[in-house]
Amino acid sequence: MAALPQRVLIVENSRSYAGMLAEAMEERAGLPVVLARTMAEAETALAANPDIFLVLSGLVLPDAAQDAIIDRFAETGLPIVVVSSKYDEALRDRILGRSVVDYVIKSAPGHLEYLAWLAQRLDRNRRIAALVVDDSPSARLMVAELLSSYGFRVLLASSGEDGLLAMDQDPGIRLVITDHEMPGLTGVDLSAKLRERYARDRMAIIGVSGANKPELVARFLKNGANDFLHKPFSREEFFCRVSQNVDNLDLIGTLQDLATKDFLTGLSNRRHFFELAERRIDALHAAGRECAVATLDIDHFKKINDTWGHDGGDLALKSVARALQAHMRAEDVVARFGGEEFVVLAGDLDADSSRAYFEALRERIAALSVELPDGRTFSLTTSIGVCRLPASSAKVPMHAALNESDRMLYIAKAGGRNRVEMTASTSA
Repeated sequence: MAALPQRVLIVENSRSYAGMLAEAMEERAGLPVVLARTMAEAETALAANPDIFLVLSGLVLPDAAQDAIIDRFAETGLPIVVVSSKYDEALRDRILGRSVVDYVIKSAPGHLEYLAWLAQRLDRNRRIAALVVDDSPSARLMVAELLSSYGFRVLLASSGEDGLLAMDQDPGIRLVITDHEMPGLTGVDLSAKLRERYARDRMAIIGVSGANKPELVARFLKNGANDFLHKPFSREEFFCRVSQNVDNLDLIGTLQDLATKDFLTGLSNRRHFFELAERRIDALHAAGRECAVATLDIDHFKKINDTWGHDGGDLALKSVARALQAHMRAEDVVARFGGEEFVVLAGDLDADSSRAYFEALRERIAALSVELPDGRTFSLTTSIGVCRLPASSAKVPMHAALNESDRMLYIAKAGGRNRVEMTASTSA
């Protein structure tokens, strides 16, 4: 069973406002909530819901003073966002100095949309590693604590050279915050070396310096950094700059997904398959390794749509896609080609292992039970046509291999469906 989404604890004495905030979290951010109107109820909720990852709290509760509210939630180590009905500069300074992520005013225009975005951002941050590079232990720790309070997994490096080593050792790092004034590699030097290795859609770099050198901003940006912060900076400015940069990474990733993935199944689309598969076949052929290209088709798909509706057809496609993903190995390439048709490129398979591999896939799909929202279930089968490309053969263009696998698919369907038909090889 898939894990439930992490929860947001809303602590608010106004029932109507708590309802509005809960609706914003659930409908706009897609995050389930737990409601509490008193500190006692909040304590009970925290004990009963270990999956709470964020606290949104007002400062007026019948059983706790303002400072006690903040102190108690700070003890949990969870990110805290304070939601208040009035703006008070002294209160704001006091709150933001005590490990609170943000201080949001209820009367501010669009504040519910902002809180929904903020909760979603903090949720996504937990899947991102951030690297802090600074030779000053105190400055390094200060930035690390800020990032940790925003949910990031934080790694530390005391020099540019150590920062490069950290990047090599942890592929999950997507955000680097580097000071400039360091012995050895400066922050600008480090930014340039990182950008040589990692594209802007893969990693964001923010330069930091306390030096009064206006040209330093341009130097950082021209050497690959995405942004720059001048010390000293406020907690709010830091969070805004970091959030804008990781938001941009998310946006780029979304646009790439739209361009390369099938919207329904999440598999690669036809165009992206050709890009990936051509490179993979070139590498396999150069290394003298054999492979197989297969075309897979859901049997009687029109009947599935006619019997179970188009929603049932969509569920069938998603179920087959999940089966394909579960069956594929790390270097295999799989895509939805359109309609009910899928394609697979699998390397290092001789004749016997090719048949075994695709027979196992056929059996996995035949064992599926597709469940409709009303609880009804149905099963389905697939026919698979396979074109083998032995290592000894001349390099075969992908379109020729697919044509041959499609011909074998036609034979599989003509032979009764729910079967695998395989040819030894094909010529260009």
